[in-house]
This record gives sequence, C-alpha cells and structure tokens, in this order.
Amino acid sequence: MVVEQVIPPRFTDPEEARYAMSFAELGLSEKVLTAVTAAGYNTPTPIQAQAIPHVLARKDVLGIAQTGTGKTASFVLPMIDILHHGRRRALMPRSLILEPTRELAAQVAENFEAYGVNHDLKMALLIGGVQMGDQVKALSDGVDVLIATPGRLMDLFERGKILLTGCDLLVIDEADRMLDMGFIPDIETICSKLPANRQTLLFSATMPPPIKKLADKFLSNPKYIEVARPATTNTNIAQHKVPVASSRVKRDVLRQLLQTDNVATAMIFCNRKTTVRELNKSLQRHGFASAEIHGDMDQPQRLAELQRFKDGVVNILVCSDVAARGLDIKGVSHVFNFDTPWHPDDYVHRIGRTGRAGATGRAFTLVAPEDQEAIENVEKLTGGKIPVFTVDQGSKGEQPGREPRKDREPRKAKAEKAPREERQPREERQEKPRQDRPKRDGTKPPRNAPRREAEEADEPGVWNGPVPSFLGVSAL
Repeated sequence: MVVEQVIPPRFTDPEEARYAMSFAELGLSEKVLTAVTAAGYNTPTPIQAQAIPHVLARKDVLGIAQTGTGKTASFVLPMIDILHHGRRRALMPRSLILEPTRELAAQVAENFEAYGVNHDLKMALLIGGVQMGDQVKALSDGVDVLIATPGRLMDLFERGKILLTGCDLLVIDEADRMLDMGFIPDIETICSKLPANRQTLLFSATMPPPIKKLADKFLSNPKYIEVARPATTNTNIAQHKVPVASSRVKRDVLRQLLQTDNVATAMIFCNRKTTVRELNKSLQRHGFASAEIHGDMDQPQRLAELQRFKDGVVNILVCSDVAARGLDIKGVSHVFNFDTPWHPDDYVHRIGRTGRAGATGRAFTLVAPEDQEAIENVEKLTGGKIPVFTVDQGSKGEQPGREPRKDREPRKAKAEKAPREERQPREERQEKPRQDRPKRDGTKPPRNAPRREAEEADEPGVWNGPVPSFLGVSAL
C-alpha cells in the first residue's frame, strides 16, 4: 500500500488548509451546505477540511484523528452528495458504515438524519439488542445507507437476509476499537464479500500494527490524513492523576472531587460492569444525581439512560468502556477514570468525552498501588507524564443521613437485688391409674383393675396374644 499525506487543493500550507476554509469551499452541494448551516456549523475542523474533498473525488482515505474532532461529519457529508445519484435495490445496500458499538451506530444515524434532511435517502440501522423484524423489512424496501455493527450484520448475512454485492462505498469507523473488541476477523469476512472496486474509508484514533495490516490489505492507494499524532490527547483537556492509598478509599476521593472541583456534568469510567453498578448506587445514596450505562443493559435501557444524561435529568454518568468511543455529548466538563484503563488506548478515548469541539475540560485518573503499571503504560503511549493532583485522604466521608454519634452518659450503678426467698418443695403428685382402652368386644375393663406389671414374665410356650373367636367353635 502506498500512502501520501495530502492537503486539499488550492492550499500549499497544511496550517492554511486547516483553518482558512469554509464548508462552501469543500465542494459540497447547496442542499448539504444548507443543512450544515442549519445545524450551526460554518467552519470545518481539520479532519473535515482534509478528508471531504478526497471522499468526493472517490478516493480511498486513511484518517488518523482524535475523538471529538468532527470525524463523523468528514464522511457523512460527502456520502450524502455521492448517494444522491443512483437508485435503491431490495436487500442490496448501496453503502455500508461499520461501527463497533450500538451507541456509535445510532449517533451516525442521527448525523445522517440531520444533514440529509434535504435529500431523499433511505437509511437502515442494524444493531443488536433489538428485534430483527423491522430491520429486515427496511432492507427489503431497499436502503442507500446501511449503518451496522459487525455482529448483527454477519448474523443477517448468514441468514440470507442481505446481499453485499451492490455496496460500492465502505466506511470502517473506530478501527482500533474494532480491534479491541475482536471484530477484525468479521471485518475481513465482510470486506471479502464486497465488490473489489469499491471506495473504502478507514478512520482510527490510533494505528496499531493490526490496523495498518488491515489498511494495507483492503485500501487501494489511500490518501493518508493525520490531524494529530496517533494516540495523542487533546490539548484542551487538563489531565491529572490522583494517587490513592488503596482501592477502598477511591469512592471517598471521588466524592470529594465531585463536590470541590466545580463539576457541571461528568462521566465516570470503570473497568468492570459490576463496579459501574455498585458505584452508581453508592453515588445515589450520597445524594448525587447519577445514572449508569454498561454492556449488560439492553439497548432501550442504554439509550434511555444516555438521553437522561443529555437532557440534564442527571449530571453524572457512570459507565464502562461501551461509552468511551465516539459518543458526542455536549458540555461534559469532567471525566473521571475510577479505574485506570487496562488498555492504554482506552485512556485517550475516555478523556476525549470532554474538551470537545474546542471546549476545555478536566480529566482525573484515580491511581491505586495496583494501577501503577497501567498508568505507566498510559504515559508511555501518550508520551508524557500526567501531573499529580493531591487530595486530602485523612478523613472519610460521613455516611448519608446519619448524625454524629453522641457521647453516652455513664451507666448508673445497679441497685442490689433482695435475696430470693427459698421456694417451698413441691407436693408429690399422686399417680392416677391409666385409663385402659376398651376391649375389642366393646366391653370396658373395670376402673380399678390393676395394671399388669411389665416385669412379669410370660410362661414359655403359652400364647399371650388375642384369641380369634372361631377357635371357640367346636368342629364336632
């Protein structure tokens, strides 16, 4: 694969290309420009300024960009113009966008709805966690844009519900996240089913060797666009690491930061789903307006919790790495890594939820002794030491709803008890003779009949059981 770093036509200086353009100069149609203006955008970001002209020219693109740089619009906007010409066919999508998570797929779908409002384009969303019926029906009617997660797409393909031979534009978004989630074999299978002369766009925040190998295999002479060194973090984000004595005091330190650092809205990331649930319950017990999102929740639940956070019903979202990539939530002032991420790349994506679109943000990572190796790997990846932020850990937070314990009054001395009077011995009970049961012939024994002593031995050879009545009848 041969790649060349390029800048859009009519500019010779990369910095000039990044900041001197407007959307009108990128070659987009009037209908798209009208939709972009209605959304409140006038100036493209660097990745948009460099990628859009080459996508419109039907070139393959390999883009390296941080999260929060407007990467989604860099392929959505030109795709709308490209797909404006052509017709739909049943079960054969004209273009395909692969996303690693349901949330990212839904977000890209929202972008198409917003920017394609002036075009007659049909879109289908193939994600897990929802029923297939509506998705299959949409495919049967024909779609221009298919946005899918690899798992659900492969499921429908194997059932014969979709044909990929008519797809001539492929977008692989968040390729490094696809690698982390184990989707690369599925992507290779999907690419092998597509036409060989398609246009392919691949975007990633990092460029590990497997992603480079994937690009070498499936991209043809791509235009290499890099708006930031791979795995670098946003300079608008103030990063801090907070040493804690042990994992047990992390909750106390987190609550202290939430109360003292002027937090407007925050996302808190944990490595485990169980930690997400437990931490959310703890924050709610202490009076914080928090919600949770993780992989064990079904899709409607996840979207509902995410919408509550976007609407401001809650201002704290506790989440696993399912929300770390690509989600565009405006106004997130803080990101907290309750756990240092196991994969250094995830650190870049987690803190990228704040400081988006030119805004500033703050990111704190709680580092217990067992997290030391993980934070060193993060610093090695990002190429610099993260400043230390110290928090007083001398006193633990009080339990909610409990008043301070008052000193108890000294107990009064117990009065000496009077000695007990000696009890009188009980009178011996007179044994009453047991009432014998009635005999089988209905007669009752006399009341004063003496009870047979158990000690009396029966004579040997003598029958001592009941005597049948027929034995008294003579046979003569």
